[in-house]
Amino acid sequence: MERSVSNIHPPVCGNLITVLSIDGGGIRGIIPGVILDRLESELQILDGNDVRLADYFDVITGTSTGGLITAMLSAPNEHGRPLFAAKDIVPFYLKNGPQIFPQPSGILAWASKIPKVLAGPRYDGKYLYKLLRDLLGNTRLHQTLTKVAIPAFDIKKLQPTIFSSYQIPINPAIDALLSDICISTSAAPTYFPPYYFENNGKEFNLIDGGIAANNPTLVALREVTKQIMKDNPDFSGTDPTDYTRFLVISIGTGSSKREKKYDAKTASKWGVISWLFEDNNSPILDFFGEASKDMVDYHNSVVFQALHSEENYLRIDDDTLTGEMASVDVSTKENMDNLKEIGVKLLEKTVSRIDLDTGLFEPVEGGGSNAEALKRFAKLLSDEKKLRGSNSPTSQDKSS
Repeated sequence: MERSVSNIHPPVCGNLITVLSIDGGGIRGIIPGVILDRLESELQILDGNDVRLADYFDVITGTSTGGLITAMLSAPNEHGRPLFAAKDIVPFYLKNGPQIFPQPSGILAWASKIPKVLAGPRYDGKYLYKLLRDLLGNTRLHQTLTKVAIPAFDIKKLQPTIFSSYQIPINPAIDALLSDICISTSAAPTYFPPYYFENNGKEFNLIDGGIAANNPTLVALREVTKQIMKDNPDFSGTDPTDYTRFLVISIGTGSSKREKKYDAKTASKWGVISWLFEDNNSPILDFFGEASKDMVDYHNSVVFQALHSEENYLRIDDDTLTGEMASVDVSTKENMDNLKEIGVKLLEKTVSRIDLDTGLFEPVEGGGSNAEALKRFAKLLSDEKKLRGSNSPTSQDKSS
């Protein structure tokens, strides 16, 4: 397949650098699926039913289930358009979730999972692997319709691996099959086995991207900032500290912060098994994931506010999940329907920010609802796309 053609003119033709970020969270990817559907619908109201999210963002970044969504939104189909519309994400999870995360049945179903945790990962990943290979075929990283950045973690090197479109010219080995990248970023410890593959003479020994960056927003900002510092002509004239030029939408997959499940007194009695398997979850992975995404949101909130750019940063997440909804792998119809409903209700909630003193999301004064914020951001994205089109060399050549 030849290199796909992006519909995005570079940031040098406009005023903004646009970033979309999607957290990890397994089956909870249904929640950002609902949010992205609303955002794309708002863009279609402005610019027509054929537009897609990949037409508006300079870079899309995603971890684990967010990495899969990133590929769905940016990989080309046979017509050179995005493989999935945003409205197709939730149906994809509803259809394939029960096969990706097959649920045991019976009265002692929960107990049947324990031997698997002791002997190996809960799931062999075979259905997911085949699904991604069939879906993405031979499409490689360089062929996405916009730039992407998908993190994983190399357990042999003990360091993150970032599959970034920007880095291909200096590191051709990361120009891997998108299917291999998605399998790697989704290989959550205790849930799926680590994933090994080779590309351009380099070997990769990878696990879930959430170990490196469960909220990958800073991954994308880092990749863009490096291009600015390298004087990439696409970002000509951009000051890397001028956050008024960044427009960032960061979408989480929910958490159970308001449901106090653990405390030090209880955890002090845990052994290895309990840290890896407690209440149908893996507490140690929950802790890593929550700490990672909260610190990124906290950093972004402070930096954007300090640099007078808080109106350009939107974080949408939920901290009210309870019971099975907080799990990454409960794929029953009831739970998936509940997650979809959480996403719908989240649209009507007030725009919020993480408060590290309380650990909870606190409403932003005058922020309006998340749905209203998405509508505002859609207008900014639409205006930016039109501005770039009018300022592009091709457009100027035609006018002259």
